[in-house]
Amino acid sequence: MKTRKLGNQGLEVSELGLGCMGMSFGYGTPADENQMVKLIHEAIDLGVTFFDTAEVYGPYANEELVGKALTPFKGRVAIATKFGFDLSKKGTSGLDSRPASIRSAVEGSLKRLQIDKIDLLYQHRVDPNVPIEDVAGTVKGLISEGKVAHFGLSEAGVQTIRRAHAIQPLTALQSEYSLWWREPEPEIFPTLEELGIGFVPFSPLGKGFLTGKITANTQFEASDFRNAVPRFSEENRSANQGILELLDQLADLHKATPAQIALAWVLDQKPWIVPIPGTTKSHRLKENLEAAKLELTKSDLEKINLEFSKISVKGERYPESSQKMIDR
Repeated sequence: MKTRKLGNQGLEVSELGLGCMGMSFGYGTPADENQMVKLIHEAIDLGVTFFDTAEVYGPYANEELVGKALTPFKGRVAIATKFGFDLSKKGTSGLDSRPASIRSAVEGSLKRLQIDKIDLLYQHRVDPNVPIEDVAGTVKGLISEGKVAHFGLSEAGVQTIRRAHAIQPLTALQSEYSLWWREPEPEIFPTLEELGIGFVPFSPLGKGFLTGKITANTQFEASDFRNAVPRFSEENRSANQGILELLDQLADLHKATPAQIALAWVLDQKPWIVPIPGTTKSHRLKENLEAAKLELTKSDLEKINLEFSKISVKGERYPESSQKMIDR
């Protein structure tokens, strides 16, 4: 697999990474740990060198899984994790990016991941109660101490990005981005390009919808977070099925799958974008990674942009409580 540079701070990773959250959090019953270790090893065999996790996934369980799986590959892969939530009380989902909390989170992540240095440390969500300068300054200190290599933000707005970058240069911004969520394009992308910051899209397959496998009749497990996402209500899933028609057409033309078309499109947007699709299945992993070999023509890209500009996606991408945590 080819590699891409994330930002101007020296981090180079596989052009497709692996989002590990769904292996133990968010999408129903956690997968078998041993099987997920095997899946992560398979990803490495296929060329993946970039793995994404966070302390809140579980909480803690996903970092422990990733740490277990990647211990034999220290120095050969890059691990990204995140801080920023108050996990001191069960069920608490409040934001907490106080300097002391950041340092405590990093110590915990280092232990669970079984590493001496975090390759890429993100603030998971911007904390309005803590100046971003304090956050960036704390991470700057952790970098100087050798505990962190690179700094990133997640779901941050332009002004927050600029303020943080002025204190400690950012390597990457992680935010949702896909064919059905293109909000970062008009303001975020020009800012990242200007400042030399990479972009890591999560949910590049629209939380599974752009695979074409989810219909109005799909039943999610009770603990699957999509049950609370307005965009995944039965009514909106039905209304959004038309989005898949163009993907199906292009998939047939290229002898590919809708998921591969969707991922190839994301890769084609900028050379400093590294998507992190997640999966718990070997055949889906292989399918996703094959998208890196797919070449969409200029005509394909123009057609996709034209047709999607006519589509109004139904439903918000987060429930109201989560929407409030998005920095704009």
